[in-house]
Amino acid sequence: QVQLVESGGGLVQPGGSLRLSCKASGSIFSSSAMGWYRQAPGKERELVAAVAFGGNTDYADSVKGRFTISRDNARNTLYLQMNTLKPEDTAVYYCNLKWRYVESWGQGTQVTVSS
Repeated sequence: QVQLVESGGGLVQPGGSLRLSCKASGSIFSSSAMGWYRQAPGKERELVAAVAFGGNTDYADSVKGRFTISRDNARNTLYLQMNTLKPEDTAVYYCNLKWRYVESWGQGTQVTVSS
């Protein structure tokens, strides 16, 4: 089973920036589709951004132009650069990996946007 470990969350003021990281174990990272999801209190988990193994990216409309997803296959690491953060971005952010019939989730990292 692939292990995913997120880091980089925290408290930031509106308009600020954070960069999340997700480190994957094993050897399938470079062949996997990766994504960042988030779940706010009382809401369903939603896709924030995704990157295919070939590098194509996709974003939720609410974060387009503010968030950037990227991957470093040499380091088995996924990133999410979040700029111009808003209070409505407050949520637990989860890293997700999909490869053939394998799907793994990280434990989540809290992002709180508040003054």
